[in-house]
Amino acid sequence: MPQRNITPSRGRPRSTTHDEVARVALELFATRGFEETTVDDIARAVGVGRRTLFRYFSSKNDTVWGDFDAVCRRLHDDLAAQPADIDIMTALRHAVISSNTYPDEALPELRIRMTLITSVPALQAHSMLRYAAWRAVVADFAAERLGVDPGDLLPQTLGHVALGTSMAAFSEWVGGHERDLIAALDAGYRALAAGFRV
Repeated sequence: MPQRNITPSRGRPRSTTHDEVARVALELFATRGFEETTVDDIARAVGVGRRTLFRYFSSKNDTVWGDFDAVCRRLHDDLAAQPADIDIMTALRHAVISSNTYPDEALPELRIRMTLITSVPALQAHSMLRYAAWRAVVADFAAERLGVDPGDLLPQTLGHVALGTSMAAFSEWVGGHERDLIAALDAGYRALAAGFRV
């Protein structure tokens, strides 16, 4: 991966974006290591001050996730777009695959992000909060389909098993055991829908 010039800019503060900060942070984590990279390192590489950086992300951990709210919104929209006449598991499989379909040029960054999330101990507790939001999207969808409360057993169960299935697929992909992320997701959700009678 090409090295980025980390010399801070002079004069008027450099403008940046949420996505650019996340992209730079991931590059630094991939080359230097997560623990070895400081918030000040990220700020210098972006060309902004430390205080400015915190306007985009509240912590170093948050930079790994990028715009996770957008990930949840995308899943929500893909679930909402599923036809009402298909069964809930098929709808879930289609929506999860659609929301995790990225252009080829975005996959290296996604691989770095998921490698960090699944391997850095400091990010494990942080991931629980993020994944709770993702599960809630699935539970809300399931509750609406089933005509029950999102906090009931079945919607909550579906949220948890969907997350587990997705994470298993990502782990296979990140570990190099499965070259195609979409194929791994499809296989996992088909096995789930079949009650693992495959």
